[in-house]
Amino acid sequence: MSRSPFLLLLLLVLGALAVGLLAIGAFPPAVTPEPVERTLPNERFQTGR
Repeated sequence: MSRSPFLLLLLLVLGALAVGLLAIGAFPPAVTPEPVERTLPNERFQTGR
């Protein structure tokens, strides 16, 4: 029952990816709230009037 090294490596990578996704799903990173900054039009510097 000898498997190719490529198949074993692929299995290990997929397993690590699945464990990583489960870890991120169980412990999501904290999101820091940031204020929304919007630029307001300045009528003093508009041209065309």
